[in-house]
Amino acid sequence: MNQIIRDGKTHLFLLNVLLANLQKQIGRQFGVKPGSEMMVAVKIAAEHNIPVALLDRDVGITLRRALNKTSLVEKAKLGYSILGGFLGFGQKLDQNTIEKLKEKDVLNALMQQLSKEMPSVKRVLVDERDIFIANAILRTKAKKIVAVVGAGHLEGIKKYLDKPRNVSKLLTVEKRRSLLGLLKYIIPVLFAIIVAYGFYIKGPEIALNLLVMWFLINGVLSALGAAIARAHPLSILAAFLAAPFTSLHPAIAAGWFAGLVELRMRSPKVADFEELPRLSRIRSFASNRVTRVLIVTAFANIGSVIGTVIALPYIASLLL
Repeated sequence: MNQIIRDGKTHLFLLNVLLANLQKQIGRQFGVKPGSEMMVAVKIAAEHNIPVALLDRDVGITLRRALNKTSLVEKAKLGYSILGGFLGFGQKLDQNTIEKLKEKDVLNALMQQLSKEMPSVKRVLVDERDIFIANAILRTKAKKIVAVVGAGHLEGIKKYLDKPRNVSKLLTVEKRRSLLGLLKYIIPVLFAIIVAYGFYIKGPEIALNLLVMWFLINGVLSALGAAIARAHPLSILAAFLAAPFTSLHPAIAAGWFAGLVELRMRSPKVADFEELPRLSRIRSFASNRVTRVLIVTAFANIGSVIGTVIALPYIASLLL
């Protein structure tokens, strides 16, 4: 947990748990165990002494590439869809709908709709994996191969079985240069200019006032984020004290400090880790000590970002 927080991968871990448990929740609703077809295939292979090869790309790489390549709007749509599944405000699926989704034409229509709504998500989660799996099938040394794949991948995989391809680029996660990434470096520069200008034009008193307002706005909103996540009082204090400084440093975040304090004050137990696959409601994520540390980290970061967005123009306005 320490390393996950320090590496800034709390969102990936939390997303992985959310997706896995949403899949299981849907499976329980329709009496289907997620991955059961794969388990049956492995069992039959073992009974007949048939070698088994895992063909799909590592889920960690897939999630990192998805988050790296999707726009802010696509991330919001994806987050809404995932949370909708847990909170119950998403589209309801009944047994008839599930059977209808198995039809080829309906699947193709859904893929086309996904391409329109979230093109980057579809490209990473579907198209890239189609290429990767097809390539893995072609490189598997065997006279006969039985590949067990999801229905949504069938047509795509068949399309890429014509020849082997170089998939090395599909295994890398490039650092994306974005406006948000650039702002991490612009914000401390603007802050320094504003404070220096206030000191030069209006004296040390106004400069001190700017610093105080920056500290309070950043600290309070980051602490509020941690409090909403039901953090320990010391974790809330850590968010309050860290946010004004981490907002000015591109490589660290307030949530890291809040998360590490939360981890220290409410260390997860073995039972919390064992419970992860069974989390099915937002309330259970908030009560589990593992996911609560991640949520505290995320919410403290969100509060700090909001605080920066509000504080920077506000202290600039004090000089007018």
